[in-house]
Amino acid sequence: MTPTADFWFDPACPWAWMTSRWMLEVEQVRDVQTAWHVMSLAILNEDREEHNANWHRKLGIVRILIAAEQAHGSEVLLPLYTALGHRIHVEGRGINGDGLLEESLAEAGLPASLLEAADTDRYDDALRKSHLAGMELVGMEVGTPVIAVEGTAFFGPVVTPAPKGEAAGKLWDGVRLVAATDGFFELKRTRDRSPSFD
Repeated sequence: MTPTADFWFDPACPWAWMTSRWMLEVEQVRDVQTAWHVMSLAILNEDREEHNANWHRKLGIVRILIAAEQAHGSEVLLPLYTALGHRIHVEGRGINGDGLLEESLAEAGLPASLLEAADTDRYDDALRKSHLAGMELVGMEVGTPVIAVEGTAFFGPVVTPAPKGEAAGKLWDGVRLVAATDGFFELKRTRDRSPSFD
């Protein structure tokens, strides 16, 4: 039976984007299938950041993802995330890019009416539930992405560029091995480069 890797993401995070592209590579070389879930950096940091326009924009984007999932099923999360992430990170348009949301919804085959979700709190309970489902597995001191597989959950890996082919599989094997070790908490080194979206 193919195991499921539950993957929580916020499309605003470039590191989560890198990890998501790595996870798609992992699926090609290891027996695993990814289930995508929404988390929110805006919610994670709501007590630490001023509620400026950027904070509201981050919240609006994840509200749209939740609304899309509720209306069209969880299978729309990956195509919508891919459309958003490509524009935000690969094209370098950021989360405030003109037409970003409209173009991403269209590419994912979703109706523009989902844009209305950005400015309503109607989806916030479901968003918080999805967010907390991932964060409660790893604790509130981390961000996105969170991955859970076969009883083990972890933040990351934070890596650039995203490994391809068997290199992606080897990283998966190593991350799973380390994360499954009882009492293991952290490996870390200072980031010396920005995300490479090649």
